Amino acid sequence: MKILIVYYSRTNVTKMIAEKLQKELKCDIEEISDNGNYNGKLGYLKGGMTASMSRTSDINPIAKNPSDYDLVIVGTPVWASNIATPVFTYLMKYRDQINKMASFCTCISSGWEKTLMRLAEVSQKTQLSQMHLTAKDVENPNNKIKTFINKIK
Repeated sequence: MKILIVYYSRTNVTKMIAEKLQKELKCDIEEISDNGNYNGKLGYLKGGMTASMSRTSDINPIAKNPSDYDLVIVGTPVWASNIATPVFTYLMKYRDQINKMASFCTCISSGWEKTLMRLAEVSQKTQLSQMHLTAKDVENPNNKIKTFINKIK
């Protein structure tokens, strides 16, 4: 199965999980980026506001076409119990090109339930597997990652 992992990461936590998944799955990976400044406290507040309002952003061009893959794994941090704005934009723009999908999110402690539900809803795809990782889970994510991967294989 040809797999692509796409993700956005403000603090590199989601990036770390995406890279661990890539290493386990030996697949392609692409970081979603935009020109929005989500750094620092003001960026944190801006991100939460735009995510809760389901706003889109101008994401930078992608290099990998999701339609070239059997499965796309989408990773997002939780912003105000929502999908991060760049990931929301990616899904709105490319969801029709995604064949099958799995998703994961990272958060401090809560909001993951709504975020995983929104990932399925916005993508309009049945999720082969979903995973959430809290700050505590990120310290040792191996068991959650194994469970997540077993559901997609």
